[in-house]
Amino acid sequence: MSIWTRISAALASLAKGEPLSVVFDHLVGAPDPERSVGFTIAVIALGAKLAKADGQVTKDEVTAFRRVFTFPPGEEANAARVFNLARQDVAGFDAYARKIVTMFTDADHPDNRDLFIDLIEGLFHIALADDILHESEEAFLAHTAEIFGLDQRCYLAIRARLVEGAVRDPFDLLGVPHDASLDQIRAAWKQAVKDNHPDVMIARGVPPEAAVLAERRLIAINAAWEELRHRVAA
Repeated sequence: MSIWTRISAALASLAKGEPLSVVFDHLVGAPDPERSVGFTIAVIALGAKLAKADGQVTKDEVTAFRRVFTFPPGEEANAARVFNLARQDVAGFDAYARKIVTMFTDADHPDNRDLFIDLIEGLFHIALADDILHESEEAFLAHTAEIFGLDQRCYLAIRARLVEGAVRDPFDLLGVPHDASLDQIRAAWKQAVKDNHPDVMIARGVPPEAAVLAERRLIAINAAWEELRHRVAA
């Protein structure tokens, strides 16, 4: 069963007139297999709030979703349906973000920091659909990251990985202080590579269709390690 078929099942209550924001409440405490459904709905719902134009999904927005998800033939309509429903919902993006924190934080999953990073990266891909990070989009992303409990260093590292021309501090990219030793940097690099393995991402709720999120992250992580191991060892 594809992720989009499962999403359609999760959204069956919408046919009864329930707003999309209520669907998040239904997914709180859902078993792990359904967390990928929650992840996908979260990215699309928040992505819809990022979009500037009203109406149907634009070509650029579909392209952005394809950077994060692989749509099986015939499933584009389901993705567009969720996107457009999120646009019509009265809940603001901060309300969605807080529901997502509740959805992905429970006794069995007390620390889903990596999943929240995955979500912010997915949103960056959508914001950059037109190759420009607008001021309003930046404010949206920064505030959402704050709600997710991600500090400024983490946010700047995500931004540096994805925004062309952004200043890329290799220490920030690996999440280590500027006075870190080579051993500390190496340990952070190894952990970052491990955390971004597709199997690990899927285990924390990212659907296989979104594993592409790790590709650019790993490139940036490895580049940061190469730069710092030469710089610090010199």
